[in-house]
Amino acid sequence: MDYAVMYEFTIDKDSGQYKAPFNTLSNAANVFTYKDTAVVTPNSDTPYSMLWMDLRAEPMVISVPAIDNKRYYSIQLVDGNTFNYGYIGSRATGNGAGNYMIAGPGWQGEKPPGINQVFVAGSDFSQAIFRTQLFNPEDIQNVREIQAKYKAQPLSAFLGKQAPPAAEKIDFPKIDKQSMQSDFFTYLDFVLQLIPPNPDDMDIREQLARIGVGPDKKFSINDLPEEQRKAIAEGISQAQQKIAKAVDSIGAKINGWNIAAAFGDRAFYHGDWLLRAAAASAGIYGNDAEEATYPMTRSDGKGAPLDGSKHKYTLTFAKGELPPVNAFWSVTMYDGKSQLLIKNPINRYLINSPMLPGMRKNDDGSVTIYIQKDSPGADLESNWLPAPDGPIYLAMRLYWPKTDPPSVLPPGKGTWSPPRIEVAD
Repeated sequence: MDYAVMYEFTIDKDSGQYKAPFNTLSNAANVFTYKDTAVVTPNSDTPYSMLWMDLRAEPMVISVPAIDNKRYYSIQLVDGNTFNYGYIGSRATGNGAGNYMIAGPGWQGEKPPGINQVFVAGSDFSQAIFRTQLFNPEDIQNVREIQAKYKAQPLSAFLGKQAPPAAEKIDFPKIDKQSMQSDFFTYLDFVLQLIPPNPDDMDIREQLARIGVGPDKKFSINDLPEEQRKAIAEGISQAQQKIAKAVDSIGAKINGWNIAAAFGDRAFYHGDWLLRAAAASAGIYGNDAEEATYPMTRSDGKGAPLDGSKHKYTLTFAKGELPPVNAFWSVTMYDGKSQLLIKNPINRYLINSPMLPGMRKNDDGSVTIYIQKDSPGADLESNWLPAPDGPIYLAMRLYWPKTDPPSVLPPGKGTWSPPRIEVAD
């Protein structure tokens, strides 16, 4: 999956998803609306910048400007194992200006001058996912100005030295959703060449080698006897069922919301390949729970499916019980069928904490969000989260959740829980 994304974003200029070549930063400074359909459950909180890095010849340096302390940003570092091996940003390194070196797995040496911190990836090809907080649609130009100040360059350019020889050219095999399924082992052979082994995965690599799969091999299922081909096909089918079941069991149900922790570094997974597969299947490149936690739901507090054609709903945060975060929180509405944003008369797709000053408070100090397809009236429209005329899917995003009680951490076991969604009619 990771290779397929890298191929579409960085290698195949005709993919329709192409962003930029390796070691070149690309910014996407737009507010997602119902017209954006390429990615399900699109995030309208934090416009993205993307950087895919080829670290074979030399490390890369990511430079960030000083950013106002009121604005959250993060840079998630993900290697070819889909491990989050490091973070730069408000939580991890603060909002001051800085230079951060990203090195490949074979790098050794002292921290170069002018570098704040060194991160070592678990693979030669790695990506950095930048998220910059957007306060409201009118704030987009400020985000663009910040994105323009993000910088990525090879270490030699940063130090003003001669660049080392370029890395050997790789003939990247074309991949798409169909070939990823039909030629899975061919791609696995190729990708294993790009990712060095680690003690955690020696056992599984040895098992793969026994059937002829590995970085120095050319596995072809067609070369096997029919009995073995059937056995492998059956094994793949059983594994896919096992992964699907694991996806459904990730996290805990609390007040109708599902809260999970499924992403992290190599130590987080500690060889639990089923969890890693389930996490990638559910939503590849998710954040560590400490960076952002995502309660999600399709049901009300009593477990009944949310449906805007049948009911109006309310979500009420009691006084003093707003989501406990160091950065900000949001509640985003999606169509329950497509998981896309929905067209609505006020062009509002989410309610977030920066909007609180303009929202109406209840007499007891609580705040109620009105979840319904029609306006609740002019006096309550500030608190209206427009819903589809049908199934509803809601995502709560808690950026940089607090660790001291009350806290949503650890996910599913925290002292703070998202409130139930109540039927209002």
